[in-house]
Amino acid sequence: MLGEAGLGAILLYLTEKNCKMGRTFSGVNYTILQKLLLDVAQIGRGRMTTQSHEQTDELLVEAAQNGHLEGFAALYQRYYSPMVALAYSMLADRDSADDVAQDVFAIACRDLASLRHTDKFAAWLAGICRNVARQTLRSKDRAVALSCEPGAESTDRHVPDWDAVRQAVWQLPSAERELVVLRYYDGFSQARISEVLDISPSAVNGRLVRAKRKLAKYLKRNGFAGDDHETG
Repeated sequence: MLGEAGLGAILLYLTEKNCKMGRTFSGVNYTILQKLLLDVAQIGRGRMTTQSHEQTDELLVEAAQNGHLEGFAALYQRYYSPMVALAYSMLADRDSADDVAQDVFAIACRDLASLRHTDKFAAWLAGICRNVARQTLRSKDRAVALSCEPGAESTDRHVPDWDAVRQAVWQLPSAERELVVLRYYDGFSQARISEVLDISPSAVNGRLVRAKRKLAKYLKRNGFAGDDHETG
């Protein structure tokens, strides 16, 4: 069974394989890694939908650390979309955010054995995501990143002065911008955001309220007439 191969063996295979297609990070081929994870998830989909989705991150991490690739594939399914959203909150570019998420899971696959607090996987993964996104930002012109349009799937062309709203969001401090993007650009519930960022639901709600107040003030200063939002 694939799970018995172990993450170490998989990484060794990925490192040694001479593949000309796909980007690489520290010898790990992204295209192969992503396809492998998706294949494992597909092979075990029946089992994963009834078991893995009910298991805690801690149990899945421990399974992955013990060589069961299905555990890592379940974590990949659970957190890939949130990592894209988190990266997007820093980069304002969907393609770059997707690249960052791939980097994040390649690094996580490589370093998972070093994670001691297995119940903190989400926070650990988010930290990796922020670091990779910062590295990406340093390699780009910040002005270009700020001028990028959000992905087509997030854009409502019928909202007046959308450009002003977008610019207001990107004026927020990074911690508040993360929450706004996760909640309103990608539609995550406050409970889900709490899990991904490892902060309490009350903290999520409080930060969202403060962020929306700041957005309302920014938009008002810039001549946008809208309703003030005081609650989550």
